[in-house]
Amino acid sequence: MSSEEGPTQQQQPEQEKKPDEPPSAASDAPQQESGSSSPAAEPPAAVAEPPPAAVAEPPAAVAEPPAAVAEPPAAAPAAEEKPLSFRALVLTGHGGYDKVKLQVKTMAKPKLKAGEVLVRVKACGLNFAELLARQGLYELLPSPPVTMGMEGSGVIEAVGEDVNDRKVGDRVIALARSGMWQEVAVVSADRTFLMPEEMSFEEGAALTINYMTAYMMLFEMANLRPGKSVLIHMAAGGVGIAATQLCQTVQDVTVFGTASASKHETITQGGVTHPIDYRTKDYVEEIRKISPKGVDIVLDPLGGSDTQKGYSLLKPLGMIIVFGAANCVTGQRKNLLAMAKTWYNQLSLNTMKLMQSNKAVSGFHLGYITDEQLFGRTMSTLLELYKQGKIKPRIDSSYHFEEVTEAMKRMHERQNIGKVILLPEPKKEEEKPKSNAEAGENVGKNDAAISEKKEEEVEAEKD
Repeated sequence: MSSEEGPTQQQQPEQEKKPDEPPSAASDAPQQESGSSSPAAEPPAAVAEPPPAAVAEPPAAVAEPPAAVAEPPAAAPAAEEKPLSFRALVLTGHGGYDKVKLQVKTMAKPKLKAGEVLVRVKACGLNFAELLARQGLYELLPSPPVTMGMEGSGVIEAVGEDVNDRKVGDRVIALARSGMWQEVAVVSADRTFLMPEEMSFEEGAALTINYMTAYMMLFEMANLRPGKSVLIHMAAGGVGIAATQLCQTVQDVTVFGTASASKHETITQGGVTHPIDYRTKDYVEEIRKISPKGVDIVLDPLGGSDTQKGYSLLKPLGMIIVFGAANCVTGQRKNLLAMAKTWYNQLSLNTMKLMQSNKAVSGFHLGYITDEQLFGRTMSTLLELYKQGKIKPRIDSSYHFEEVTEAMKRMHERQNIGKVILLPEPKKEEEKPKSNAEAGENVGKNDAAISEKKEEEVEAEKD
């Protein structure tokens, strides 16, 4: 009761300050509420009733403003949080091509943290690491379900706080541990790099992983100098072509490149001095015929027995850099026999033997490098080389997200010459496969996903 009495005592003086104006109105209101009575009885009723009426009405008037104040905050978030719908390639489990599925996701617009940017992805790179990840052989990828993709290019749509060197509309190359295979991606601004005007989105997506890997191995680790010789395995792949082009930036470098015979003309035009068909010839013998002493640098993405062969080919003071284990991947799914064979045949050395041979064995894994200054310095160098026309990513093929199975098959079967690119935007009607039945089926699936506005999985593998 005391809490109610306080406001009553405060409001009564206000009515006393207005003795002349309220009387007529105050006398009328009580008459309506109290009904009719004798003239002599009305004054006491008029005196008794106004305070409750006057006291009761102000709280109602006071209670209304908070309701009016509460409404704008409720309306503001509703306007901001428009659902964001986007397509993504999700690894749903470890295994074959069918484990990578196209999904349409709907979520609230991401709230960027300090130092982050939102990128509308235009093109993504496919790397051999994704083939390993699909089989459960890439330890840096989070457990399924997870959106794959380590590199891409696109346009910045939003920037977070403390981002001063990027703005909405910038065309950028983006690098992340995972999550780039989708139409929109949140990445650290430090892992974005402004694209030259003349660079296409496909070229931007092809530059990051392959060229950074090749550059750091050749120049940060092996210290490539004029007059040296280099053996590049899988010379027609993304890293192989990048390494070959970078070797051309140094005078008098001899490049031995292994690739199937059908790719020799292309890699020779790209700078390989001596192409070798590893499928029909022993590349060790072929190199010895040309260079009896061997080579100065070996870039080994294969592992197993090929590491031993590469080590045997090194000249004194030479270096072999192991940066992959492609020999482990022999089919769609994990092959335990191939893995066991690769590990059984791996190079085994003791430090005394290594010292006596005057050779160096190094390992390289871009995913475990966290030096942001090294990333920035390397990308600046690569972008400058691109502007000078000394390097240029070779795009082997581009596949829409619906065709991710075909893209993976092409790389897995080593049919590509250069980079395989994935495009997030939906495939247009005229770009459908030649098989009309197949095309109609896929179009129906995509239309259903859009019209129903709910997540739909599209099988990645086509019959």
